[in-house]
Amino acid sequence: MNVLDVLQERGFVEDLTHEEALRKYLDEENKSCYIGFDPTAASLHVGSLVPIMSLAHMQKNGHCPIALVGGGTGLIGDPSGKTEMRKVISQEEIDENKNGIKHQLARFIQFGEGRAKLLDNGDWLNQLEYIPFLRDIGRHFSVNRMIKAESYKMRLEAEEGLSFIEFNYMILQAYDFMKLGQTHGCFLQMGGSDQWGNIVAGIDLVRRTLGKSAFGITFPLITTSSGIKMGKTHKGAVWLDPEKTSPYEYYQFWVNTEDADVEKFLALFTFLPMDEIRHVKEFHGAQLNSAKAVLAFEATRIAHGVTEAKKAFTASAEMFGLPELPESLFPSSTIPRTLGKESQNSSIPTTALDSSIFEQGIKAVDLFVQTGLFKSKGEARRLLNQGGGYVNGNRVAAFDETVSLDSVEDGGLLLRAGKKRYHKIILEKEQ
Repeated sequence: MNVLDVLQERGFVEDLTHEEALRKYLDEENKSCYIGFDPTAASLHVGSLVPIMSLAHMQKNGHCPIALVGGGTGLIGDPSGKTEMRKVISQEEIDENKNGIKHQLARFIQFGEGRAKLLDNGDWLNQLEYIPFLRDIGRHFSVNRMIKAESYKMRLEAEEGLSFIEFNYMILQAYDFMKLGQTHGCFLQMGGSDQWGNIVAGIDLVRRTLGKSAFGITFPLITTSSGIKMGKTHKGAVWLDPEKTSPYEYYQFWVNTEDADVEKFLALFTFLPMDEIRHVKEFHGAQLNSAKAVLAFEATRIAHGVTEAKKAFTASAEMFGLPELPESLFPSSTIPRTLGKESQNSSIPTTALDSSIFEQGIKAVDLFVQTGLFKSKGEARRLLNQGGGYVNGNRVAAFDETVSLDSVEDGGLLLRAGKKRYHKIILEKEQ
């Protein structure tokens, strides 16, 4: 099967250029494709998973994906999809963020000779000379056409407007495409739907300068069935870095998927066969909850490894009950079908506190904020006063209720905020 068929079947493709010629390009083995990643943070998040998974599918189908980190363009900022200018970051921050991104991408695609490449456009953009660049590259761009691009129109209509430095972004991204075609034989660029104008500009530049045909694929913006942007939660972004979002929290994000999104998310965010995923449309009740567990396990396994996925699965099953997982349900999944003998509750976020804190007593509001279940005391007060906080299964009556040694069971405390957020406290004696 052509990888284009795989991407279309699984819901990755919103738009593409020259479909027939693109299909022929991908019929050949070991073709290169690339996606750019913005190094403005040390971690990617769940909102980046569609492009990451598309690169993984490319590799699984015999092609060579290129992850292009914007070490050069990151010094400017992409105006696409933004209503205001991005904060300019330093080269030191970009270098640090690039290392974090590479580590996370390595969970999804295998880097190495002939397998996949991680490149930095700063390697060539930072060496450009302004006058030769304007003469050789800038002359191929029409300002009239550029300002009609959706990414520029949005900024031109915004109060802050579009800065000259950002106006250059399309030209630089097009230059990246040309450079990768010239040096790596890469003639396919993929990206979010907001990148359409930049991709088309690159295709045109490749044609004008190299005399080659180039192609583009854009991905849809993924939202939940309730209209929320993918990866956004009450706590903010869901990160791929386990230091920012623990594997247990990552698992819980997926297991709480809305019913209407389970089939779509299984297709996009796991490698399970579509023949198995299509049956989800017939699921209801407990069977649908089991499908959510499979989604959560497979997504966590890909991002954090099988050991962390099993820990998260076991901890969740111990908290909420083991889902029904007969061998006939997603037989390709490696999800455990039963609970092992060993307890793996360590995957629940855990904090060790000195027992003296509880000898004196601590207010519930302070304890819940200290563990990170709430970002602020104001937020904690509101939920606790509404009866949404629990200590070892007992509801907290008021935000200033004292939690003491009398509340301790089995050497610790299990806090719960709302229906799904847990945090374990282990008591230690002062040395």
